[in-house]
Amino acid sequence: MLRPDHPSRQLTYVGFAVVVIVYLAIIQFGGLAVEHASGEKDIVTTRGVVYSMIIPLGLALAFTFLVVTRLGWWRPVLHDERPVSRWVWIVPVLMLVAIAAAIDYQALADKDPVFVLVLLLATQIVGWGEETMFRGVGVTVLREHGLSEGRVALWSSIVFGAVHLTNAIGHGASAIPQAIAVSLAGYFFYLIRRVSRGNVLNSVVHGLFDFSILTGTSIMVGQSGMSDRWPRSWSIRSWPSSSSSNAGGSNLHPPRTPTP
Repeated sequence: MLRPDHPSRQLTYVGFAVVVIVYLAIIQFGGLAVEHASGEKDIVTTRGVVYSMIIPLGLALAFTFLVVTRLGWWRPVLHDERPVSRWVWIVPVLMLVAIAAAIDYQALADKDPVFVLVLLLATQIVGWGEETMFRGVGVTVLREHGLSEGRVALWSSIVFGAVHLTNAIGHGASAIPQAIAVSLAGYFFYLIRRVSRGNVLNSVVHGLFDFSILTGTSIMVGQSGMSDRWPRSWSIRSWPSSSSSNAGGSNLHPPRTPTP
């Protein structure tokens, strides 16, 4: 008899690789196409967030949900039936504390509330998309191939970090340290999935994590002279640098130099 978290339909490693490649293509090349058509190449305005983040990432999220539906994997993706020690709850608690500390509340207070809400929505799309793909589908695939939970944690985190190397398309070798750091973050998201017994809390925390990074760095970039120095989000999409365009959104915060 099948376990509650054991899907009846299987996905091979090659099949999973194809799914991930399509997911990445939607984000990277679809994002470039949207930016070319819209003329928006930054995320410092509401319009820029919609075109550079919400549209391509929303399409990737829809694709991910379609894959899960086609496989009939909603239960193993959304529910984790494998218990873990209660002390692991310290991981989401510490991450939420770090997120709260990283957000630049003064900068957010100076911006249009609509921009803040749209950016929050965009980063939640990032969180739900990446967690569904890598901690949902990815973890399920690895478990179905008989890997121990230690190896599931290891390889799902490595794959998560490796796909961020696609950011080299626009930013070269700087994508390498990001991929390494993201692998570590992926392990923490895996632990949050395990301790919360599902894929919801890690998705929300992932989105808030990206939100804290963007609010604390990229939206603070000045409108001139800083076009290629702002730090990137941890999401797969490596956002283009800010420009002097101010159409469709609120004014930027006064220029200041990002921390290296």
